[in-house]
Amino acid sequence: MNGLDDVVSEPSVQRKGVGLCLSGGGYRAMLFHTGALWRLNEIGWLRKLDYVSSVSGGSIAAGALAKAWPKLRFSGGVAENFTEEVVVPIRKLAGTRVDVPAMLRGMVKPWRSVGEELADAYAKHLYGDMTLGQLDPTGPNFVFTATNLQDGTLWWFQSGSNGQIPLATAVAASSAFPPIMSPVVIPDPLAPGTDKKIVLSDAGVYDNLGLDPVEGRCATVLVSDAGKHMQRKQNVKRSWPSQLMRVLDIIDNQVREFRTGALLKSYKNKDFAGTYWGSYSDISNFELTDTLPAPVEKTKLLAEKATRLTKTHADVQQQLINWGYAVCDAGMRKWVDNDAGAPAGFPYQSAGVG
Repeated sequence: MNGLDDVVSEPSVQRKGVGLCLSGGGYRAMLFHTGALWRLNEIGWLRKLDYVSSVSGGSIAAGALAKAWPKLRFSGGVAENFTEEVVVPIRKLAGTRVDVPAMLRGMVKPWRSVGEELADAYAKHLYGDMTLGQLDPTGPNFVFTATNLQDGTLWWFQSGSNGQIPLATAVAASSAFPPIMSPVVIPDPLAPGTDKKIVLSDAGVYDNLGLDPVEGRCATVLVSDAGKHMQRKQNVKRSWPSQLMRVLDIIDNQVREFRTGALLKSYKNKDFAGTYWGSYSDISNFELTDTLPAPVEKTKLLAEKATRLTKTHADVQQQLINWGYAVCDAGMRKWVDNDAGAPAGFPYQSAGVG
């Protein structure tokens, strides 16, 4: 065993279906997960998904897939138009700065939060006016998670439910990184006709892997993790703001480590089958002889790209997509689908991983 890259198990008889979890991590995660979705489609696993549970940046990619689902033309289990319907819109958003404009608009509009401005930006650039109730019922159950700031619990937005809530609002709530980009406020669905509200923030505060909606119900759990590791600091500043930020980093890191450890334990206990791949994975740990070339010294640089929702250079977009594609391929062929053939090359062959 070489850590999470090498974990596999047999499915539990109490669980059914396939669940995919997409972690947070801003545009970096969105692009990394796009590469993973690209490879899942090529080997016929996109069509097999029963649940897609997403967090923060992962929710941006999941939302694009959810919106595109009724337009995807599947032939032999593979969507022939995946690139134009999913990849192209995501890359267009990745070339757009949305965080600073949303923050500035929120600052000058005291009656609206930055999170609500973020939702407007998502609607303008990617999701339009589509609501959760309009998502294709024949596709996977898409679950966009957020953190309820009122009671500290995880909040789920699910396709086909939550009535007329815009898809853009669900994704914004899931990716409203505190304190700058949050909160997103919605009417309380349990108290219609009243002025009661639910105050939501980034799902990564509670569960950065998005495991909760799938780990108790799916026989196969696939996890794509583009979360950022906490960096070691030799010298920690002593000012109160600096210490506060460092403490928040430690708390965030503890949540991530707890969730990752729980996933590892579940795989080992054979609670469900599946595999984990991450932006920090060393592709050589999958022990395949025909993986795409992805030297760890280059992929680590991609894993440490900033998590902001800001304009990303085209070369970096291609490299992140390539890396997600390559490591997803390794995880799937090693632990889930031994019959899948090796890819012919990267989606963007000339870009590689850096």
